[in-house]
Amino acid sequence: MLKLPEFRLFRITLLLSLSLLMAACGASENAGQTSTAAPVAETLDANQQANELFEKVFTEWVDRSPEFQTALGRSTNMDKWDDLSEAFALEGLDLDRKNLTALQAIDASQLDPATALSYELMEQNLQRSIDGFEWRLHNYPVNQMFGSHSNVPDLLINMHRVTNIEAAQAYVARLQAVPAYFKQVIDGLNRRADAGIIPPKFVFAHVIRDCRNVIKGAPFEVGKDSTLLADFKGKLEALQTAEENPLSEADANRLLLAASRALEKSVKPAYEALISALSELEARATIDDGIWKVPEGERFYEFALQRTTTTDMTAEEIHQLGLDEVARIHDEMRAIKDQVGYNGNLKSFMSFVRNADQFVYPNTPEGKARYLSEATALIETMKGRLDELFLRLPKADINVKAVEPFREQSAGKAFYQRPSEDGSRPGLYYANLYDMEAMPTYQMEALAYHEGVPGHHMQIAIAMELEGIPTFRKFVGYTAYTEGWGLYSEMVPKEIGFYSDPYSDFGRLAMELWRACRLVVDTGIHDKKWTRQQGIDYYVNNTPNAVSDAVKMVERHIVMPSQATAYKVGMLKIWQLREAAKQSLGDKFDIREFHDEVLKYGPVPLNVVQRNVEAWVASKGA
Repeated sequence: MLKLPEFRLFRITLLLSLSLLMAACGASENAGQTSTAAPVAETLDANQQANELFEKVFTEWVDRSPEFQTALGRSTNMDKWDDLSEAFALEGLDLDRKNLTALQAIDASQLDPATALSYELMEQNLQRSIDGFEWRLHNYPVNQMFGSHSNVPDLLINMHRVTNIEAAQAYVARLQAVPAYFKQVIDGLNRRADAGIIPPKFVFAHVIRDCRNVIKGAPFEVGKDSTLLADFKGKLEALQTAEENPLSEADANRLLLAASRALEKSVKPAYEALISALSELEARATIDDGIWKVPEGERFYEFALQRTTTTDMTAEEIHQLGLDEVARIHDEMRAIKDQVGYNGNLKSFMSFVRNADQFVYPNTPEGKARYLSEATALIETMKGRLDELFLRLPKADINVKAVEPFREQSAGKAFYQRPSEDGSRPGLYYANLYDMEAMPTYQMEALAYHEGVPGHHMQIAIAMELEGIPTFRKFVGYTAYTEGWGLYSEMVPKEIGFYSDPYSDFGRLAMELWRACRLVVDTGIHDKKWTRQQGIDYYVNNTPNAVSDAVKMVERHIVMPSQATAYKVGMLKIWQLREAAKQSLGDKFDIREFHDEVLKYGPVPLNVVQRNVEAWVASKGA
């Protein structure tokens, strides 16, 4: 999964006003065609107009988000947070409308194929942004998965690099600006509440706990340093030992004092104000969990499913697909159960692997360090085999890191954070080691391949490093494409000899099964009005995962309607396209070329993936 909230991808798409922009499959069939009758000069002029507009639009998106600038690794506006006001959102809508008008003034029939694809994607994104404005309040901007309350420490710790004194001063300025930032968060929560959109009751305990975790420790109270103070101290110490322009001790002391004051005088009151506002909303919250409970909830869910899957599949079709896939994967699991000589039915075998100590490392610093070390080794081993599967490899590196203590109790099982724009900050595979029982070793391989290589890191780092495409295409998000690739990447290593341990192969199937269950439970909660407990029970009765896994997953479904349907829908599309290509090409099929066709265009909707692959097959067969 991407940390946007990704989840960073999800967070970035929000920052770009793209969280509701996942383009549907009804793109114009003529968008990729060229006109052979057009004079060369006229064609070049249209292409130049389009590409200049693409860069202008992306630059405007970036300029409107200091947080995204920091995520990209840029040093601009490092003292600011994003503007979350309604006025700013309205300005964004007006900008999208103007840019769409400018785009549609360009004669698309005069574009070359590459520019025509970019035109199609930009047009879809702008139109979906405009259409999605209606739903801007249909979300829970502060929840257990992501939100401004966790974004503050996340961005400062993991994104805000302190490479000089100016960056350190900007860090302090951001601490001082948290009260104004959180005031906008609270205003947004109240606007949603007035519109009848309040998070379910369970959300508040998680968020309030995470808020309190941020303001624990020095300088807020006697004891070890708080998360943010420890981070800032460490960055100052590193700056003091820098080879070039090291920070003086006097400047370090001055900055540390300023940060401590900002934490006490700005950060703590801001979090206390947010906690107070959340406590008031909690009293009005209900235990109804599906998005159907909010005004126009059913219609929003239809929109969300189309956005997430980039298909026209209905909730009922997705639900049935999930049931069918659960049944198929259960059959494959039975074969492994028999292979290892287990006597008993599948449910009994699932209970065995769920509870067997042999599959869980101790919930100790040593056990957690062992998990991180072995996950890193899996990724390093896979790196050495990538040439068998890919024609191009990412330049950016990837590291494995445990989720930070301030948010580990609420955060998801694992997620990926993209590298900086220039690759100097590596991609990160975050493993949540709060509950080691939820991170069994038999699932370690599949999880590392999904979040690392050949999964999200391969896909996202390659996209960011592509040359010859407009910048926006390196960063725009299509959840079915991104998460579909992640799930597909769990399967591919088996084809080159990985998962040699049958229990690891069972873990691979368990991970795929988990995604199949998501189709059932997401639509169950938001379309069929299942309760939270019904969703938990479905996971517990049909998977070997820990109960804590089931609880977190259902709570994720509830606060992110439709998002979890992307994995299986996207994976099945990629798999089906691959099998069709193999059948058509026979000996001409090259897995490396197929993967290149999926990755070399950057993120695109599933219908565009299909169109690209089918064109490649046709060219190979000619």
